Amino acid sequence: MVMALFVFNTYAEDKKKKVSEVTYKVEMDCQSCVNKITKNIPFEKGVKDLNVDFEGQTVTVKYREDKTNKESLVKAFEKLDFKVEEQKEGECSTTKKKCCSGCKN
Repeated sequence: MVMALFVFNTYAEDKKKKVSEVTYKVEMDCQSCVNKITKNIPFEKGVKDLNVDFEGQTVTVKYREDKTNKESLVKAFEKLDFKVEEQKEGECSTTKKKCCSGCKN
């Protein structure tokens, strides 16, 4: 009986700590944009890892589902004045627009 409770409790804990990954198309125009993202998004609650691809105009975020969700992550980007959209699998983004006051163009 004790063993069954332990196994069930461990399973429930693992389920709560599930890590998911989402890729967003983010309009970045310069290194200042990349720096802004890498200095702020990792500190959002639940974010475990971050990969910024300036050339591909994407940001991939690994996050704990029990701590945050896709909508909260989008709000975090918008709070930094970035326009973001979830990238669907196999989709590519090449659109570049001004996104921050640090851009020199």
